[in-house]
Amino acid sequence: MVNSKDGKNRVDIKPGVKVNIVLKADQRSGKLTNGVVKDILTNSSTHPHGIKVRLADGQVGRVKEILE
Repeated sequence: MVNSKDGKNRVDIKPGVKVNIVLKADQRSGKLTNGVVKDILTNSSTHPHGIKVRLADGQVGRVKEILE
């Protein structure tokens, strides 16, 4: 069974959900930033590195964990 909270499936992510994302600048370090999803930027249903989202504060990154 695939972990449904890993942020790789678009169906699991909705605006208003709290998530941890990796910003482009933090991809090497793997540092996570948490926030609330505003927009989903990935069009495909899944993505191997995580669905790309824009947080309510404007930061953009790939979802690594869904917190709710």
